Amino acid sequence: MSILFPPQDKPELIDGRYYYPPPQRLESVCLGTLPLGTRYCLSPLAKYTNLPFRRVVRGCGGLGLATCDLVNARALLAGSAKSLALIRTCETDTPFAAQIFGSEPEYLRDAAQFLEARGGIDVIDINMGCPVDHVTKNGAGARLMCNLSRSVELVQAVVEAVRLPVTVKMRLGWDETQLTAPRFAREFEQIGIRAVAIHGRTRSQGFTGSVDLSGIRKVVEAVANIPVIGNGDVRTIPDAARMLDRTGCQAVSIGRGALANPWIFRQLSQWEQTGWYDPPGNFEERLDLVRQQYQYHRELDGEEHGLTAYRRTVHWYLKAMRVRAGLRDRVQHARTGDEFRDALEAIRGEGPVEGSRTGILPELQVPVPAGPVERW
Repeated sequence: MSILFPPQDKPELIDGRYYYPPPQRLESVCLGTLPLGTRYCLSPLAKYTNLPFRRVVRGCGGLGLATCDLVNARALLAGSAKSLALIRTCETDTPFAAQIFGSEPEYLRDAAQFLEARGGIDVIDINMGCPVDHVTKNGAGARLMCNLSRSVELVQAVVEAVRLPVTVKMRLGWDETQLTAPRFAREFEQIGIRAVAIHGRTRSQGFTGSVDLSGIRKVVEAVANIPVIGNGDVRTIPDAARMLDRTGCQAVSIGRGALANPWIFRQLSQWEQTGWYDPPGNFEERLDLVRQQYQYHRELDGEEHGLTAYRRTVHWYLKAMRVRAGLRDRVQHARTGDEFRDALEAIRGEGPVEGSRTGILPELQVPVPAGPVERW
């Protein structure tokens, strides 16, 4: 049953705020006994969804659940410093899902138990959606969607090993001849999964073409009592409205849209309540956000390593702020905190090349990976 049929493609800007017709009242979302404050979730993004970024997004408001970058279960158990860094969290970073991947049930089981015992983690998420070659060639990620019995064995091992809610992130299938997500979701519900997140493309698509909303809807129709989280191509409020309306999913997960606009979760929460929502942060507010996330990185990893970890994310922040290329490059090449701060001071002095310091800036879309997935 449709909950919203958008009468327009774009929101209206009225007296400094946006209006877009809100949905009918929606039921709240729970992952087992864990309630989410909103139905809007931060997707795991390799190299981006680290603790400093999650803290910044939470500070902007409206986030229901955040998931870290995917973690290799075997490496985590071996004590890999990189893997342990991915699962770092703090008191304000909640609810928080740690996403693990692998192809061997015993390693996934033990990794889930390790995470539960470590504390600070609210959800265990199993990755069955990653399309990249170095993951799928080892039988993990989206490759698991080619073998139902193996995948059920793996998921069941994790569900039975922990008390935390367990969720699964999937694609629609390996390719258009193997659209296995509805059947997998149905089987996973029977063994105790608390939610499934569906990216509406197959592995063979990578990020080409458009998300298949009807494919996500088939997953929604395949399960009885667990929420389905729709994912893919959600960058604006109308995008989220279409996802909810045409799929019937109970929640929406957003990745690159949050890099361009960390306020999108607050906007979605406001929109759902009344149809009205605030614009994203202006130039000055974004500059404050840039400084804040740098401080989080510095606290975690020190000045030099913090700057290195921040380069990918700050690039998109500065592009969204319409900072000219030369100044963006200066930030990218900063080697010390003083150099970074001096570059930001120059940015503050010059302002945006489009728009104003205190007004609404032109929208930015962060591109998805291009080319065959085998080359990623």
